[in-house]
Amino acid sequence: MKRHAMATCLLMAALGVCAQTQEQDSLRVINLQEVEVISTRATNSTPVAFTNIGKEQLKKQNFGQDLPYLLSMTPSAITTSDAGAGVGYTTLRVRGTDGTRINVTANGIPINDAESHTVFWVNLPDFASSVKDMQVQRGAGTSTNGAGAFGASINMQTGDFSMKPYAEFNGSYGSFHTHKETVKVGTGLINNHWSFDARLSNISTDGYIDRASVGLNSYYLQGGYYNDNTSVKLITFAGKERTYHAWNYASKEEMERYGRRYNSCGFMYATDRDGHVYSKEYYKDDNGEKHYLTDEGGALHFYDDQTDNYTQKNYQLLFNHNFPSQWNLNIGLHYTKGDGYYQEYKGERSLAEYGMSPFEYNGGKIEVSDLIRKKAMDNWFGGGIFSVSYKADRLHASLGGALNRYDGDHFGKVLWVKNYIGELNPDHDYYRNNATKNDGNIYLKANYELVSGLSAYLDLQYRHINYKINGLNDKYNWTATTPGMQKLDIDEDFDFFNPKAGLSWQIDRNHRLYGSFSVAHKEPTRNNYTDGKLTEHPKAERLFDYELGYTFANSWLNLGANLYYMDYKNQLVLTGEKNEIGEAVAANVPDSYRMGIELMAGLKLNCGFQWDINATFSVIV
Repeated sequence: MKRHAMATCLLMAALGVCAQTQEQDSLRVINLQEVEVISTRATNSTPVAFTNIGKEQLKKQNFGQDLPYLLSMTPSAITTSDAGAGVGYTTLRVRGTDGTRINVTANGIPINDAESHTVFWVNLPDFASSVKDMQVQRGAGTSTNGAGAFGASINMQTGDFSMKPYAEFNGSYGSFHTHKETVKVGTGLINNHWSFDARLSNISTDGYIDRASVGLNSYYLQGGYYNDNTSVKLITFAGKERTYHAWNYASKEEMERYGRRYNSCGFMYATDRDGHVYSKEYYKDDNGEKHYLTDEGGALHFYDDQTDNYTQKNYQLLFNHNFPSQWNLNIGLHYTKGDGYYQEYKGERSLAEYGMSPFEYNGGKIEVSDLIRKKAMDNWFGGGIFSVSYKADRLHASLGGALNRYDGDHFGKVLWVKNYIGELNPDHDYYRNNATKNDGNIYLKANYELVSGLSAYLDLQYRHINYKINGLNDKYNWTATTPGMQKLDIDEDFDFFNPKAGLSWQIDRNHRLYGSFSVAHKEPTRNNYTDGKLTEHPKAERLFDYELGYTFANSWLNLGANLYYMDYKNQLVLTGEKNEIGEAVAANVPDSYRMGIELMAGLKLNCGFQWDINATFSVIV
């Protein structure tokens, strides 16, 4: 199926956006995460399009907005915000691909949700205040742990210890009562070996959109032991969020009637100026003409607890050892615990969809009613990663991998039903299912300097996934022989081989040319199974990625151009169809592609002035 050509041009200019030289501590100490991050990061000898974002740059831009907004000035990046203030539910797209196709790691550890493949940035409030630096690799990046990277991979490295004790407070305030308060303290280096750091943050906003307020709290704690060859670090960070829904978005008609900030989420009923209640925001006269109640002095009423509530706690134990020779070992153990829920007011819903029987009211049989439902999750994600690295004059090589497991319960409850007669059991689950996912990979990568300035790169990754879902889903299947909640019985195995090869030529100190070919695979998401056609299972996606780039850099000017051609097999796209229960269908398309060119330029003057601009032109078919 050929889709119309799409040309997208993103012209972005900002102060202090270009990649900066990373500051290094003067200590003779091995940074715990450094080698692990390097094993998954690109350098100038790697044939990959990438952007580095340093600590100082992050600090200048960090006013409490989610991390996607700190990346909005990087090439081919587009960000959105439900609340309109960049706080709460935000999304990131790179090269037109959504968050499910962007791999994100922190210290080499996967951050993407195992089932949806996306990152819920709202669960990482003010994480930028604890990040040392980041790298964004566009396209199919180097071997990563976790979800497959199609659009980009983002590698985050958390902060090192400080040589001296410190305490700092940062605060900011902006539009729509958006504010951030951050307290950071650290012991410095104790007895030349120990260090402890802590951060506590509060972020809140009313949001640009009506009733789109967000309240976020988070902490970050780390403690470590360091000597000349070995370091051990324990990190824990957590986020708690309460976010009002704003995901419906206003139509053009609604904006014209109620304003650009209108939010329909949580609508319960409308009243006229005399207090009479209506199920909709309008009524029809005898001629069928609509009369909107707000035009006649009426008002709209919304459910106050239309909120999303989630707490996520993360733990990382990282070990690094430098051997006397040219070898280095990194091991990381991690565990993430999450649980939360969201509540919704749902108007005129069939009781059968919620496992409830009709009831008698005012002499009539009620089969459809307004209700409040609660959808909840209780899950954990844990595992380990490792890498062994070798570095010589001409050869840099790494052997690494990971083994991770996810276990998550999904369930829902009905908290209230309008005019319900009888005893309502709010602890009753109207659906419940469990999902498990085992994900393992191993990779070998090497960069070898063939001749002075010319390097060959090879990256080989094997990945195995087993994904199971069992139980009842939250969707009612009306077309089944015996109607009822959608039954889930999924047990899928995937085996992927992801190779990458390329050449990088440092022509001289200023000019660099590179090219690469990559193969990447990605398994379907949970929604691809539950929202697609119930009788069909989706196939895994495959990407052939071709890249060709050139960069120029001197002390005051940076220029770059990157051509890409991304050839998809079995790409999952929305077809416009609906399944048996009325959900939008994403189906595999046998062949599709996107191609484009990324242009970058940066100017940095001795007076401190810095100006950067980038543009992306792309076509999707």
